[in-house]
Amino acid sequence: MAKKRAKRHKVRLIFFDMDGTIFNNGLTDSYGNTAPSTWTILAKHLGKKALKEEEKTKEKWTNKEYKGYLDWMEDTIKIHRKYGLTKDFFYKVINSIPYFNGVKETFFELRKRGIKLCLISGSFKELSERAQRDLKINHAFAACEYFFDERGELVHWNLLPCDYEGKAEFMRLVMEEHGLSHEDCIFVGDGRNDIPLAEFVGTSIAFNGAKELQAVTTYKINQPKGKEDFRVILKYIN
Repeated sequence: MAKKRAKRHKVRLIFFDMDGTIFNNGLTDSYGNTAPSTWTILAKHLGKKALKEEEKTKEKWTNKEYKGYLDWMEDTIKIHRKYGLTKDFFYKVINSIPYFNGVKETFFELRKRGIKLCLISGSFKELSERAQRDLKINHAFAACEYFFDERGELVHWNLLPCDYEGKAEFMRLVMEEHGLSHEDCIFVGDGRNDIPLAEFVGTSIAFNGAKELQAVTTYKINQPKGKEDFRVILKYIN
């Protein structure tokens, strides 16, 4: 059953997930309560051994063996360093991930309507910056930022707990700063990790989302793989 709204409000702010929502990462497989992401794409590009180790971190997360999302990211970063992730390689992967069809047109239309836009992701700041430039997004929060030295080696990183329950905290902060209520806002996402966000706003949209997310969202969009069109969300936004 669809999530109900008590009263229809004019939308003033829309929150978006990134991996699998606006970016088509080509992944459909998930493990436990994890969602397919750019973390997995990087591991795949680094080779079979790296991917196998990355899959083990998902198992640990699902089994609640990490204190929190920050610890999980730290473990995965060790894999990236172990298998020689470089700046050039990293940006080659980041810049290779395509948008879903209709994403740019959708964001153009939303900006034309005067709606503020916010991206909240458990993925990489570098990917969110690309989206923010291309789509003119007002606010963007991403979980991991990489720092490389002059030789292109990964030497440091900045981590933010903006995934799972942590995502909702960033959402709450942005809503408060703009003086908006839950009913003024919409969330669009695809993964299990987006459930806290979907439950925090008046209206939520699952874009080809996991069944667990669809169970709590107001609207559900399901399209054949390879025929996704992001513009369909516009019919649910007043």
